[in-house]
Amino acid sequence: MSTTSLPSPEVRTKARLSFGRFRAWLVACAVRPEARLWLVIQLAILHAVLWTFILINLKAAQDVHMDVAEAYGWGQKFLWGYGKHPPLSGWVAGLWFKMFPAADWATYALAMATVSAGMVICWLVALRVVDARRAFLVVVMVALYPIFNFKGFKYNPDLLQLVTLPLLVLAYLNAFEKRSWRSGVLLGLAGALALMTKYWVLTMIGAIGLAALIHPERMRFLVSPAPWVAIVTMVVAMIPHVVWLAEAHFVPLTYAGDTYSLADSGQVHQLVTGYMLHNLGLLALPVALAGLAMALVPPSFTLLLRAPLRIVTRAWARGANPGVNVSQALNVWMIQIIVAFGPPLGALVFGVYLKTDWGISLFFLVPLALVAIPTLRVQDASLFNIAAIWLVLSVATLVASPWIAAREMTANAGNTATYGARSELARELTQAWHARFASRWAVVAGTMETIQPMVFYSPDHPSPFTPNEAWASGLTSLDDVKTYGFIGVFDATDERLPKFEKWISEVAPTAERVVMTTRRFTHGKAGPAMSWNVYIAPPAK
Repeated sequence: MSTTSLPSPEVRTKARLSFGRFRAWLVACAVRPEARLWLVIQLAILHAVLWTFILINLKAAQDVHMDVAEAYGWGQKFLWGYGKHPPLSGWVAGLWFKMFPAADWATYALAMATVSAGMVICWLVALRVVDARRAFLVVVMVALYPIFNFKGFKYNPDLLQLVTLPLLVLAYLNAFEKRSWRSGVLLGLAGALALMTKYWVLTMIGAIGLAALIHPERMRFLVSPAPWVAIVTMVVAMIPHVVWLAEAHFVPLTYAGDTYSLADSGQVHQLVTGYMLHNLGLLALPVALAGLAMALVPPSFTLLLRAPLRIVTRAWARGANPGVNVSQALNVWMIQIIVAFGPPLGALVFGVYLKTDWGISLFFLVPLALVAIPTLRVQDASLFNIAAIWLVLSVATLVASPWIAAREMTANAGNTATYGARSELARELTQAWHARFASRWAVVAGTMETIQPMVFYSPDHPSPFTPNEAWASGLTSLDDVKTYGFIGVFDATDERLPKFEKWISEVAPTAERVVMTTRRFTHGKAGPAMSWNVYIAPPAK
């Protein structure tokens, strides 16, 4: 005889009420002034933790990206510039690695801490434009934007702009509203901070300037002290870096000109097309998921059966919308339009190599620009839905990450750029130096992409020296190379090898020459083997 019992109506009702209460609690926390900041900070911390573990699993068979290793090397000395870029990304890395070890997991934690801080600032920007309900929708859309998770795995100046550029926009919206000299000082400092990250932020500074000139309320802003105090403050704050720039013979500008100038118009058109399609594809995900969250608002299933078009149309209505500050929304729309189309047009006109990564910092305003459309109506249930979607996708990715990593490694087994064993080489070279000279390995020489992993992974963390590049980091000099000795490292298949060997023969003709081969094994699977030409020059006697 069956003894199966069914839950009583009271139990089922209580379960539904508990779920409903939780949903109501989340929405209340998202909109209540005393709770909403703490909720967003908790979301950002949870996002950083989840995605740090996801990246640790996904990148288990890989060394850190050379940009990350380069930032670590810059952080070993706090200079006013590092050859290719202004100093802020190096300073941040230097401070971070004073607290954490030079380990792969710490670099992913740094990347996720960076984007999570950017999420909180994006929420603060949104509060200047829309009400708290819409601002919460914006911040979760940002968390779903691949730049803030999958694509945000490598810490570099591009990624750090996801902190400094939202901060710049926040300072501008504040100055546009308050029009005081204090708000001008904050705007100027935010502009200087952004410029100290990467000169590319001039695109955003230019967009803000144009928005201020185009805005219908421009005269109220332009006759106030705010914009002029901001300009003076930014110029004064940039003086130390400008002095360094002059002393360094404007090396970063040389780097940009040599690296990113193109004469082939066909290639420029191809790159611009790829840039636009790449960024549109990345933005499609958070926009589509936000649309799904709004479509799932009850009674979604009833509407799906009886009036499916209503699932879409009910989110749109005419009339006044007190949840949107239209004046500030105009600023956001103009800034986003300018930075979306300005760089591609500039690349076409001036023949610039437009990298897809340069869009990382320029599209964080898209979720806000869409949510700020006054005719869009956002219901409370949408907030819970979008948060649930983010959590489910993040946890599912965490669970699947080992399988994804194994599949990727199998599909790209011969990819030395991704799976080459550079960390193993760094440790072997450190042992070789200690065995010969019983001292710290101080300098590594070669190309940036080869030697930066040596800087990061060697326990001695040698300073990098790039002899055939005009944009040296400034962390070491030729005198240091001759005084402390060095290990030169070069990929045996690199076409630049003859030029490097010529430099070796001039600087250290008696250097010991060795060929090393490295290979990594991850979970029993072998990565590609790589051969390296190694040159060991002893310290001066």
